[in-house]
Amino acid sequence: MSVTNAAGAETAAYGQPSAAEKLITLGREAWAALARLDSREVAVNLALSAVVVLAALGLIALLRRLFDRWLARFATDTPADVKDPRTPRAAGLSWLLLRLAILGGALILVAGVWGVDLSVLGGGALGALLRAIGVIILAVAAIEIAGFVVDHLVAGVAKRSRDVRRAAQVRTLGPLIRGFIQTVLVVVSTLTFLSEIGVKVGPLLASAGVVGVAIGFGAQTLVKDFLTGLFLIAEDVVSVGDNVQIAEFGGAVEAMTLRTIRLRDQNGTLHIFPYSEAQVIHNRTKTFSSYVFEVMVTYGSDIDHALRVMGDLGDEMRRDPDFGRKIIRPFEVLGVDRLDPMGVLLKARVTTHPRDQWSVGREYNRRLKLAFEREGVELAYRPVGAPAPTIPTAKLDRETPADPDVVEAPLDPKAEQKLSAPPRGGSGSRS
Repeated sequence: MSVTNAAGAETAAYGQPSAAEKLITLGREAWAALARLDSREVAVNLALSAVVVLAALGLIALLRRLFDRWLARFATDTPADVKDPRTPRAAGLSWLLLRLAILGGALILVAGVWGVDLSVLGGGALGALLRAIGVIILAVAAIEIAGFVVDHLVAGVAKRSRDVRRAAQVRTLGPLIRGFIQTVLVVVSTLTFLSEIGVKVGPLLASAGVVGVAIGFGAQTLVKDFLTGLFLIAEDVVSVGDNVQIAEFGGAVEAMTLRTIRLRDQNGTLHIFPYSEAQVIHNRTKTFSSYVFEVMVTYGSDIDHALRVMGDLGDEMRRDPDFGRKIIRPFEVLGVDRLDPMGVLLKARVTTHPRDQWSVGREYNRRLKLAFEREGVELAYRPVGAPAPTIPTAKLDRETPADPDVVEAPLDPKAEQKLSAPPRGGSGSRS
């Protein structure tokens, strides 16, 4: 009794026991509990412990099989263009947390069978450290799993959508929703971690308003980028997959984040624009697309016949099984657009589904060239030759004879005197 009172007095004098003292105390209690058991109780506890461990391992094996089957079905159902490389990482973290939870529960049950109370480890600095590590692990797993779930839901909604444009808009909103949810999780996890290590988060939350106002004044461009991007997506001005032009750069929209829009041009170069700098956006693939043909023929060609060939070829393209499904309107022959010094410019237009105008236009140009050769319509072209040689001016003055038909008039003496006299007040009066 006196020893217990002395230990209590010592604990009260020096504060909470350290982590080493807790581990030593736990070991002594476990050893004392084992020493009190007889052989029959030891056998029963061993049997119960074996049952708990085998049940935990069996549950892990069963969940592993179900997990692998679900991942295989997900990989089969998800289109290749919407698969995210973060999916295996999120799945691995989820499986790791699940195994840790099962093994941790089994450890607590086995310790309880042998009369060991592990709850003593939850207090003090050791408990705070364990809880902080748990918060970090859960935060990372929650962020990855949230991204995985959002991407999976967005891909499913886009796949079930019958409207192609609506599906593109849903895929555009996916990264924004994922970024917002992950940002909230990061903020909540950070505050929880600070609280676990002993930092008071109340004053931090109170000062967040003042810091937010300061950031708002200092980061007006960021706020402008965010609001502009939000309205661009809400008004369906541009979506992922569209082919657009911003300033002198053009390409396919590869991604849209909370602040930037990213274009990939034909050369593979990635152009990144903040939304605030995308003042004017030219969308080539909104609802439908068009390809304009400008063909120049010689003045000696039969213009009406050339226009008929262009129209007949357009009708032939619409009947083609490979290209007809891409054309949504009748082929338009616009007629003679301009009389150029080189020839007569003929213009036509075809309207296709979005992003199909280039394949249809290239095939039409190929067939038109062959049709003009077959029908005798001559295309105008600028002959390519060597540039004309240039003659130095001094050599030209020496070698060019004077024109005998040109007679130079004599200069008036008064005019000659005025020309030879130096200007008044000018540089000629200075030495």
